[in-house]
Amino acid sequence: MISGAPASGKGTQCELIVQKFGLVHISTGDLLRAEVAAGTEIGNKAKEFMNAGHLVPDEIVTAMVAARLSRDDAKQKGWLLDGYPRSLGQAQSLEKMQIRPDVYIILDVPDEILIDRCVGRRLDPVTGKIYHLKFFPPQDEEIKARLVTRPDDTEEKVRYIILLSFCGSLCRY
Repeated sequence: MISGAPASGKGTQCELIVQKFGLVHISTGDLLRAEVAAGTEIGNKAKEFMNAGHLVPDEIVTAMVAARLSRDDAKQKGWLLDGYPRSLGQAQSLEKMQIRPDVYIILDVPDEILIDRCVGRRLDPVTGKIYHLKFFPPQDEEIKARLVTRPDDTEEKVRYIILLSFCGSLCRY
């Protein structure tokens, strides 16, 4: 499992780990976007929360993760959970299903770097590839012209997530 704040480098590290070890990369963000795009029942439920600016409830996210972990490729190759669990409830759900990682990686990045990385991040809606205007710009003008900012890639959203993480850390003690 790998966890860290938005823009901490989870996606980049996951790519490297997957290439080296041949694991199945399971990102809750990717799962949510795929379910919403496919118009599935679970995707439609998730979309309601996302459109209202709320976090998708643990039960919905856990159901998607459990379904993905049960597929043959994840069972055969092993898996890398990206950004899950994010709450005590999600962690408890994994424990109830007796799903335990062999390794747990936490990426700890200073707040100001997270904000800088996040606000410069852009999504190519055609390929799904993530770019950064300063650190990893697209190769050509055609790609650059179609890039979009994801709704979560704002300074306000990142500061909110950082605050939630800080409060969550305090609650553990």
